[in-house]
Amino acid sequence: MAEQHRKLLIIGSGPAGYTAAVYAARAMLEPLLIQGMQPGGQLTITTEVENWPGLIEVQGPELMVKMEEHAKAMGAEVKFDTVRKLDLGKRPFRAECDSGDVITADAVILATGAQAKWLGLPSEDKFQGFGVSACATCDGFFYRGKEVVVIGGGNTAVEEALFLTNFATKVTLIHRRDELRAEKILQQRLMKNPKIECLWDSEVVEILGESDPLGVTGVKTRNLKTGAESVMDTSGVFVAIGHSPSSELVESQLELLDGGYVKVEPGSTRTSIPGVFAAGDLTDHVYRQAVTSAGMGCMAALDAERYLAEHDEAGEPAPDAAQIEEVAV
Repeated sequence: MAEQHRKLLIIGSGPAGYTAAVYAARAMLEPLLIQGMQPGGQLTITTEVENWPGLIEVQGPELMVKMEEHAKAMGAEVKFDTVRKLDLGKRPFRAECDSGDVITADAVILATGAQAKWLGLPSEDKFQGFGVSACATCDGFFYRGKEVVVIGGGNTAVEEALFLTNFATKVTLIHRRDELRAEKILQQRLMKNPKIECLWDSEVVEILGESDPLGVTGVKTRNLKTGAESVMDTSGVFVAIGHSPSSELVESQLELLDGGYVKVEPGSTRTSIPGVFAAGDLTDHVYRQAVTSAGMGCMAALDAERYLAEHDEAGEPAPDAAQIEEVAV
């Protein structure tokens, strides 16, 4: 087991983590970034990215490789490992990794992201990134002049359906119940939109498609009241049943928002423990875009730089973890 100390530890390797590493390295903080179980984050399962400024089109995995290379070129150390335990009860903070390595740090940036909730269908996995998406803002543009379906009944599902009408000729919202959980104002907008139809009391049991080239052609649905199954033609399936922030490492140590997102001070990335910062989808339940995550990564690095500059090398002790009120997820 190796133990090392760093001024700054960054946990997570999506756009927020890599951007934080670039800025922190340029500030001579010599950051160490732990990539986690999915280096590159959610963009590694995305195909074409057309909304990254400066690049008309880039493959998601390619973009993340370039961001990793950029961080390394600036002087950040990037380590393929996973933090399995993080102690924020005192400074220096202490992280234990799956490899057995232990890292202590004067400041920590959390950029562990969030994961979309999926239906759990084998066919869903097959077509993920090839007609199956969890982000209309990211992928809606690819469905100009086509018919799509949205699965869900909450605010996110209704907002996604409304957004997709900017591109698709028809949007079918598939919901397990006979009424929506979304806010009334959103429901009214949805019901008034001539491009949207609702399929009530139904669930998707299979996503249909072709293998050469890989792409979605339809969905098989089941009526939950009658058991009857039917097939609907569609070019895209948008799963909008929620996201789960990856906050397990800190859920009993940091103040959280409803849903498990890490709470930060408005206009900053500062969490409820001084010296601990959060950026990206881990704290953002509104925008959830690669570019906003990158922006928050920049903010986190600058916040961490200022924090470290204000404290001497010994640092000030963080509040005892037991004194921090745990917020129910």
